[in-house]
This record gives sequence, structure tokens and C-alpha cells, in this order.
Amino acid sequence: MREDPQAYSQRQLKAGENLKKILGRLFIKQEIILPDLNSKLVTVTEVRVSPDFKHAKVFFMPLAGINSDNFLKILNEYALDIKKIASKQWTAKFMPNLHFVLDQSFDYAEKIENLILKDKK
Repeated sequence: MREDPQAYSQRQLKAGENLKKILGRLFIKQEIILPDLNSKLVTVTEVRVSPDFKHAKVFFMPLAGINSDNFLKILNEYALDIKKIASKQWTAKFMPNLHFVLDQSFDYAEKIENLILKDKK
């Protein structure tokens, strides 16, 4: 599960949203070509930037959760290449290093919902 969003400054949150939009556009437009991976199937759900702006956790989900381990491996393997392409649209002085993390918050929310529904029966 992710950390409390209140622990992040407005500047970090704004940078994270900006990076999320940049990466989302790059994946949708397939400006990032990765081997054995269709970037259109990657959904960037959230980006968390570290306080020093040197690192960013990129939470993502592959479409329908298919081959999520493969997606995770390839995205982290090519994180430097993705950073180079994304940095062309990044307006801040330094581009953070990207670390891709599989977003499991939707699975967690579904489990909670199922428990609540099961409890009501």
C-alpha cells in the first residue's frame, strides 16, 4: 500500500502530476518503443517525487493486469531510456530517476469491497 499523500509538499505533488501526464502521453502516442511491450497498454496511475526531486516512483498498471511482472521488468530495465525521452518535455532543471512500481491499490480496494459485500450478506 502507498504512503499517506499528506506527507508530500505541493511542489512534489505538482511535479508528480506533471510527470504523470508526460509519461502518459508518451506511452499512449507510443513515443517510447520498448521490446516485447506495447506501451499503449501501460496506464500511469500516479507518480510520487522524492523531496530532493532526484527520484520518482511511477505507479502503473498494464491493461487488465496482463503480464504485469513482464511489464515491470521491462519498464525498469528501460527506465533510463524512458527518462531521456520524457526529459525533452520536462521543464524543471533536473529530471528525476524513474522507478516503476506495479500499482496494486485497485486490487486492494477490490478486496476491501468484496469483504464489505460479503459482510452485508
